[in-house]
Amino acid sequence: MRRVLRLLRDVSGVNLLEAAIITPLLLIITFGIVDFASMFYAYLALENGVSLATRYAVTGNQMDDPSNPGTVLSRTDSIKLAMRQATPTLTIPDGAFSFSHLPQGSTTWVGGVGGPNDIEKVTVQYTWNLMTPLIRPFFPGGMIQIQVDSAMKNEGRFQ
Repeated sequence: MRRVLRLLRDVSGVNLLEAAIITPLLLIITFGIVDFASMFYAYLALENGVSLATRYAVTGNQMDDPSNPGTVLSRTDSIKLAMRQATPTLTIPDGAFSFSHLPQGSTTWVGGVGGPNDIEKVTVQYTWNLMTPLIRPFFPGGMIQIQVDSAMKNEGRFQ
């Protein structure tokens, strides 16, 4: 009976057991925080980028092709390049962009970039892959779809 009581009162190794239980939980929480912080960074970067791209779009200007100087990009490619320059840490595929405009006096959005005095909307859909293995199953395919858009009125070109 004394041996049993002595074994029950023995506290050697308790710290190691507590560390073995708590450490994985703390790691999961830490990686989850990093994962969601990275996702929110991507969302904020996309919000800022689409706003800057729309601001560029309403000017009606076009950029030179960076891989072929002297060649002017199309208006949509110029807007995409403005977005990519505003978000250099994210890789945004061409298929993530969509453009629509609201013609003057209309109530429905039409595809395309529109012209002067139309309201232009740039939309970007971005897929964020979660890194933490225990959080991934809670999201379809372990991914989150982030959609951002910005709308502004097109101005006439300054001549």
